Amino acid sequence: MLMNRVETLLVTSPANRAFQRCVEAPMLRRLGGRTPGAHALEIGCGSGYGTKLIIDQFGAATVDAVDLDPAMVTRARRRLRRYADQVRVVQGSADDLQAALGARDAGYDAVFDFGIIHHITNWRDAVAEVAWVLRPGGRFFFLEVTAAALARPSYRRLLDHPTEDRFTAGQFLAELTDHGLDPADNWRTYVGSDYLAGVAQKS
Repeated sequence: MLMNRVETLLVTSPANRAFQRCVEAPMLRRLGGRTPGAHALEIGCGSGYGTKLIIDQFGAATVDAVDLDPAMVTRARRRLRRYADQVRVVQGSADDLQAALGARDAGYDAVFDFGIIHHITNWRDAVAEVAWVLRPGGRFFFLEVTAAALARPSYRRLLDHPTEDRFTAGQFLAELTDHGLDPADNWRTYVGSDYLAGVAQKS
């Protein structure tokens, strides 16, 4: 599901970039460490700022970045031009990564989700795809918005999200476990139970 105009403006704003850089990325590093030399994947890359952080802050060597919105793919390619030898940006859906990436094997050392899976109607399929593309021992870094936040009036009035089968933090963590992704104690909720951050390792 594509973001509406309001959310697009929010997630591409300088304030959101600063929050990603100064709060979200450090939180994920505390929970799961860095990924030096990794072959990484970002699902829902948006304008490409998260991909930049995956290289600059997490130390990944190469990143494949996927987004459903062709306008965002164009913006990400423009932002990431100086990383051209490290980054590939493609259009596609997180619930069908094989089609998007042409991937045949589970080969990623790390997959990053900076708040995209709650936009996907078939979010369980997206979790399954993440598990499929990770190599054994690979890590899934996630920041997600839960059903508690999506039920709030501000979200309902201003932003567009799937209205059925939304997940709580517990449901999301259970789905990870069902697909062989173990979050152990490497997760936390914040702003009550509105948001979920964590890192799960593939068994």
